[in-house]
Amino acid sequence: MIIFKDNLKLGLVLGLIAPLGGLLLFKWYKFGIFTFKEFFQFIFLEPGFKTLSAGLSISLLLNALLFTLYINSRKDNTAKGIFITTAVYGLIILLIKTFA
Repeated sequence: MIIFKDNLKLGLVLGLIAPLGGLLLFKWYKFGIFTFKEFFQFIFLEPGFKTLSAGLSISLLLNALLFTLYINSRKDNTAKGIFITTAVYGLIILLIKTFA
């Protein structure tokens, strides 16, 4: 299966997709009564982007889980890709929290 490959590109793709899934779980848990449109309007129009940065920070936990699974299964290249995207997401979150 493709998910068990040791590939940097696979790690980059998984690292990009997992936080989006985490953000959807955050929406479902905290903002379940809102539609997706209302949820995204709120997080992008809120002054200071506090909910956006909190949701993205929590969504990175899925990357940490994936990273741990791939490190423990000795798929180091895939784990490297997940780590790279996690670092980029973390930098973006830091910039949002600092300058917004």
